[in-house]
Amino acid sequence: MVTTQSFTSVTIQLGNVAFELREAHSFDWIHKYGHVFCVFDEQDSGNIAFGVEQEGRKRFIKYAGARTKEYTGEPEVAIERLKAAVPLYTALKHPNLIELLEHFEVQGGGYAAVFEWFNGKCLHSHWSFPPPAKYHDPRSPFYRHRHLPMQQRLNSLDVIFSFHEHVEAQGYVAVDFYDGSILYDFTTNRTKICDIDFYRRSPTVNDIGEQFWGAVRSKSPEEYELGAPIDSRTNVYNLGAIAFGLLGGERNHALERWEAGQALYEIALQAVQQDRDQRFPSIAAFKSAWDEARCQTQS
Repeated sequence: MVTTQSFTSVTIQLGNVAFELREAHSFDWIHKYGHVFCVFDEQDSGNIAFGVEQEGRKRFIKYAGARTKEYTGEPEVAIERLKAAVPLYTALKHPNLIELLEHFEVQGGGYAAVFEWFNGKCLHSHWSFPPPAKYHDPRSPFYRHRHLPMQQRLNSLDVIFSFHEHVEAQGYVAVDFYDGSILYDFTTNRTKICDIDFYRRSPTVNDIGEQFWGAVRSKSPEEYELGAPIDSRTNVYNLGAIAFGLLGGERNHALERWEAGQALYEIALQAVQQDRDQRFPSIAAFKSAWDEARCQTQS
């Protein structure tokens, strides 16, 4: 059912779930996967995503082709991006990454990628907890994660670091990795990476300039510089920034804001040096130093 909400948007109803688009769009194809129980419709990527359930099995479906309310580009561009992203989930398949099940063209020009459902909460749930609520609302996944016991947060970071060590070993670099790419299940204490759509084969460079993909709180200096290399040292910075986000003062790298001890602080601080030559040369080197410092902290 489609009902007009205003001159600039329409409301789409799928079962008990309603969401807004810039124009009407058919989702008849989705019903073969069961009923839609949730929607993620406030992404600026041009994608819209759904949680669907059939006979007790849940799946996550990412779709491009509709004119979403937060995306001002053409649907065809979003479609091509999603198509280009799909092979990454096969090339970088890993226990810490959500699992791609299938992908296909949708009649009318759309494209869908179907993933196994992971019952985690996104640490940057901007649609429900926009800043400052993200940092201060006890219901916010980010707030809840920041208030987990230290060992659980360190275990979560280990999942993130291990996956990106795998990414590096496969000859890829992370692009647009930030806390919005992290899911955490507060029941099972499991962490997974959910969005690698912009990851690239190495070597690569910043071909956009200041608008290069990523969040300000985790972007390295070269991710603002047209033509700069985007490589392992870049990713070391990204991972260090994530560590400061989950254990420290985020963009404030002061020791007094850090909660995980001096040894780990020094590793994280080296990772986020403005001078890329002062950072660890690889994710593997960063993780090795981090693991050694963690052992010292726990001994």
